[in-house]
Amino acid sequence: MSILIDRNTRVITQGITGKTGQFHTRACRDYANGRACFVAGVNPKRAGEDFEGIPIFASVADAKTKTGATASVIYVPPAGAADAIWEAVQAELDLVICITEGIPVRDMLMVRNRMKAREAAGGKPTLLLGPNCPGLITPDEIKIGIMPGHIHRKGRIGVVSRSGTLTYEAVAQLTEIGLGQSSAVGIGGDPINGLKHIDVMKLFNDDPETDAVIMIGEIGGPDEADAARWCKANMRKPIVGFIAGVTAPPGKRMGHAGALISGGADTADAKLAIMEACGFKVTRNPSEMGRLLKSLL
Repeated sequence: MSILIDRNTRVITQGITGKTGQFHTRACRDYANGRACFVAGVNPKRAGEDFEGIPIFASVADAKTKTGATASVIYVPPAGAADAIWEAVQAELDLVICITEGIPVRDMLMVRNRMKAREAAGGKPTLLLGPNCPGLITPDEIKIGIMPGHIHRKGRIGVVSRSGTLTYEAVAQLTEIGLGQSSAVGIGGDPINGLKHIDVMKLFNDDPETDAVIMIGEIGGPDEADAARWCKANMRKPIVGFIAGVTAPPGKRMGHAGALISGGADTADAKLAIMEACGFKVTRNPSEMGRLLKSLL
């Protein structure tokens, strides 16, 4: 089984005609069931054309009506990416994955508020993954995003991470020791984003074909601590936890826009302590994630 996406998911690429959109749509289409899964692209100026056989539509709503798509992936440049998210929400897609990095915080704040207001008024909820994320993959079924497909192997371990490269590191370690993944999800490192650690952990907890989870966080923000406390009360599966940024000095942004220590509770040490107190098997060495997970099974 998987969470969020599987071989039956039908995907629209927003920004399919740009260099990045073309490159990654091609790679995703060529992975597993991608030729059946990637059914449309969107570019208002190129409607009626196609990208290597994938039809291009003027809007997300048109693409959804013509193809039955339920998800979209966004490679639109930063200035237009928040509008692209909102367009997908208005088209009532189930899931929107925004890969774009560098979206202005104010733009994301506005679109998140609009999404909440729409849902509060009875509109269909749309799940948002990202922005500034690598996407997600269900191995041997479908990948939506920029992760390297070849390091993944189908299995029963879930992975969720704020860091793209650490997602790949955890996956590669698991594959190397013979443990496949049910799904791997990169939630992105921006301060205002969609799905949080806690949301993905709930999905993994409910998935009968996920046996254990690696949860990777970073300095900054309360998300990892919130997820850990929820897991202590509800999670029925073993978890390995890692927080990047143990040596990061307070007040200095490290890489991701959200990775900024603002107070005592969002340092790596504080988060690791909370995770350990909540029953996680934590490590300060990222090279140990796979081995630790195997020891818990």
